[in-house]
Amino acid sequence: MATFQVELKRVVDDSYPIEIGFDLMDHLVEDMKNGLLGGKQKLAVITDSEVEKRYAEPIAQKLEEAGFTVNIFHFPAGEKSKTRQTKEMVEDAMLAKGYRRDCGIIAVGGGVVTDLAGFVAGTYGRGVPFVNYATTLLAAADASVGGKTAVDTPLATNLIGLFNQPQKVYLDIATWKTLPQRQLSSGMAETIKHACLATKGEFFDFLEQHMEELLALDPALCEHMAEENCSIKYHVVMKDERESGLREVLNLGHTVGRAIETVSDYRLLHGEAVSIGMVAQLHLSCQMGHVTKEQVERVVKLLKRAGLPTEIPEYIDREALVKKLYTDKKVKNGQLRFVLQKGIGDIVEFPDGSFAVPVSEETAREIIMKMD
Repeated sequence: MATFQVELKRVVDDSYPIEIGFDLMDHLVEDMKNGLLGGKQKLAVITDSEVEKRYAEPIAQKLEEAGFTVNIFHFPAGEKSKTRQTKEMVEDAMLAKGYRRDCGIIAVGGGVVTDLAGFVAGTYGRGVPFVNYATTLLAAADASVGGKTAVDTPLATNLIGLFNQPQKVYLDIATWKTLPQRQLSSGMAETIKHACLATKGEFFDFLEQHMEELLALDPALCEHMAEENCSIKYHVVMKDERESGLREVLNLGHTVGRAIETVSDYRLLHGEAVSIGMVAQLHLSCQMGHVTKEQVERVVKLLKRAGLPTEIPEYIDREALVKKLYTDKKVKNGQLRFVLQKGIGDIVEFPDGSFAVPVSEETAREIIMKMD
């Protein structure tokens, strides 16, 4: 019997720029011409049915005029499309169009598009380069930094996927003006989450002072908000790219949020579900002495000003919601775990160095049942 050791140690630089600005399509084309995706000439633009005509088609046309071979691959908009079946459909369509390993991918859309397209890029041809052109506030706040890509299954959200960093991200704030108000509010939930977990409350103060102007898309304020979102998430991801510890703090509000999003059968948008999840963790944090009742009220008030729900809808089966908590990716050894905020602008770190605390099903049920 013999053993052969395969030495494959390597250092990988996954750094990439995020360009924040207005009307960035021409910047994307120039970057492509300058070899951003390694000089790939065959490009797949992956998008959804809502974004296709408004942004994906103009981008594809500009790239074709610049000499690239481009095809658009789209799927129905919405979280329900973030599945293995949709990924398979996109991959089969790309194969049918002759895409091989010498291609690049451009994801144009919100968080569902960037999640799914990044996953496709990570596995197609065993990995092809990609960029994200984010067209929603939610994507700007949540999907722009970190390289987490995934799909949902009937049993769990985001548990099938991989870490795959893009070559560049474009946050085109001008695209936000075409978002319905409900989508803007949904995106604001992840922004408020960031403000609750970092900057010692400075970003939260900014949101309190300017919420209405931000929802009215004041250009300078929106640019500052986008930069803060990227900075907060970057400083977490930089220290824990693969979610082995610290990065769990970005799941603030998501234990109940992701569960309620699924139990609602996606009647709730992601940000709306996260908002309700934030309120649940606030109540738990208050019960455990990490935030005051006044701080709870302050956060709830800001969520409401952002146009977000803070109560569990009547149509939600609360027992089903409790059971759904067990599909959360933070569950370890069958134990529910919650990330908790510390005051406003900080997160609770526990004595063992972890950032999520085990919570009994009884305690979680009590919190959920008491939420009006």
